[in-house]
Amino acid sequence: MDTASSGTTQTRTEGSDASPPSREWVWMLRVLAVVVVFGAIAIARSRQVDVPFHDPHGKLFQHKILSTAMALLVFVLIDILVRWLRGRRAGISLWQAARTRWTSYRIGMIALSLVAYQVVYLCYRNLKSWDVFLTPQDDLLQRWDTWLFFGHSPAVLLHDLLGQDFAARFLTDWYEAFSTLVTLALVAAMAFTPTVRSAFVFVVSAMWAWILGVGSYYLIPSLGPFHIAPDEFAGLTRTSIQKTQTAYVAQREHLLAHPQAHDAFAQISAFASLHCGLTFLVVLMARYYGLRRLSWVASVFLAGTLVATVYLGWHFAVDDIAGLVLAWLAVQLGKLTVLGSWRIPRDPSLTS
Repeated sequence: MDTASSGTTQTRTEGSDASPPSREWVWMLRVLAVVVVFGAIAIARSRQVDVPFHDPHGKLFQHKILSTAMALLVFVLIDILVRWLRGRRAGISLWQAARTRWTSYRIGMIALSLVAYQVVYLCYRNLKSWDVFLTPQDDLLQRWDTWLFFGHSPAVLLHDLLGQDFAARFLTDWYEAFSTLVTLALVAAMAFTPTVRSAFVFVVSAMWAWILGVGSYYLIPSLGPFHIAPDEFAGLTRTSIQKTQTAYVAQREHLLAHPQAHDAFAQISAFASLHCGLTFLVVLMARYYGLRRLSWVASVFLAGTLVATVYLGWHFAVDDIAGLVLAWLAVQLGKLTVLGSWRIPRDPSLTS
């Protein structure tokens, strides 16, 4: 994102950073409505299955919001420092560089966006945990994959093409970089986008991705290829992936056997692939912000993620396809929620 926009440009593109008009709260009410409704759905599901909300070791909300806030602070300091260095010749002080952009309004709104996002994420993770009470339909997804690949397993085809040793280790690292990518993209949008509203487009689009994603889990409950066809992955060099997959299945069995236990929490669902979905969302948002080069870098990461999810047995190929569609829908809903229209191909603040 452009970290060098002048204070004048900021005033022109979003004067509301200093004194937001009443109209500003109209779209904020839409955002808050999304959070409240999704939270109500999560509460209703909790009562239906008679399992309380869980935040294992504080990792889903408490620790996550703290770590994200710390990363955001670093990005904000970078933004202020760059603006100060570029404005020194004009006599801009470090304090002026900070206050011109980081008004009390912007700080408050960005903090609100972070909290709203984490609330949605906490609800998503709990709803995902409770979908284990539904009957898995992996056999259906497996049949779709076999039909798409003319009677072959896409995972086996990848194993034959890439081998089962170096590729397994490399794609494990690639796959596990996902959470870092999403966090960095999220805080970059909060810190570097020209306006508060443009930052919210990314945040709300990501919120919609989690919401649509958990909806897809309930539409077609599944565990993944590694569970229904373990022989296809038996030849892979063992990495942290196999350990994680074993742990996720054990978590699922523990929740089904002891739903009221304080540590009963599951983390396994396959359809759709949100690894692919959220990564594609980053690609789409980079293009929305006019960051063409960054979008190509993210596209390369997306390609590797598409391969890794199938190769390692986390997802069927149709899961990945569904994840891409889901991401596109999430971005349209994000723009509609924040901007009032999805017919906006590029961030308006960059052309004002």
